[in-house]
Amino acid sequence: MLNQIILTTFPAGLVLAAVSDVLTMKIPNRISVGLVLLYVLASLSVSLPWAQIGWAFAAAGVVFLGCFALFAANVMGGGDAKLLTAAALWYGFDPSLISFLASVALMGGFVTVLVLIIRWKASNVLAIGIPLPHSLVDAKKIPYGVAIALGGLLTIEATPLFHAVMGS
Repeated sequence: MLNQIILTTFPAGLVLAAVSDVLTMKIPNRISVGLVLLYVLASLSVSLPWAQIGWAFAAAGVVFLGCFALFAANVMGGGDAKLLTAAALWYGFDPSLISFLASVALMGGFVTVLVLIIRWKASNVLAIGIPLPHSLVDAKKIPYGVAIALGGLLTIEATPLFHAVMGS
């Protein structure tokens, strides 16, 4: 039962963040903080070595520094930066972190193109009565939390916690 909770909390948090980002163009801090707390609880419950947990926090710190630079350059939103940092914690300093970040970048391109197409055709979609969130029609930015969530969902099986829970 505990293993199922561990394996569902991370993707559930990512999906919740993506939905919030699409609907409001905001990712609440409680989602990112929750993912950090859940990581700590999950790590302790499967007895990950302390060194591995420490390196995971170091990896999240490195990702945070990169995200902070992008935020300062007005390229990335604060909620996206915090979510990406919290998610990076689940991957740690592991090759899976590179897979996750590459997946996020790839999904970011996909989401951006999709949002641009939706904005281009928004008047047609709205004319037939399909309501669209402000973030998909009028906002100047892209709800990048969707890309972060998709990248995480595509690579969750590579996380050290997933391997610890599955016994591999």
